[in-house]
Amino acid sequence: MPPAVTAAAHPFDLDGPWRLNPKVSVRPERFGALLYHFGTRRLAFCKNLTMATVLRTLGDHPDARAACAAAGVSAVDLPAYEAALAALAASDTIVTGRPSVA
Repeated sequence: MPPAVTAAAHPFDLDGPWRLNPKVSVRPERFGALLYHFGTRRLAFCKNLTMATVLRTLGDHPDARAACAAAGVSAVDLPAYEAALAALAASDTIVTGRPSVA
């Protein structure tokens, strides 16, 4: 089931590079994942296993569309995931750009 999104739609570039904010920790759970932002001290729940996979692997792909495809998101469900990713970008959970290599 695609993630439910209640936030207003924000423009989101599925074809751009995205990654999890380095200040965000993802803890896998049976229902999806817990997300904790160390900068804002906010805790969020990802209640979708597929979205949790997208979040964990976002930086491993050239763009968000590829991350969604690799996680098994269908073309029919992609708009819902795009909206969810837009909400995560608006909350600074995900950020643009490639991860830096140390």
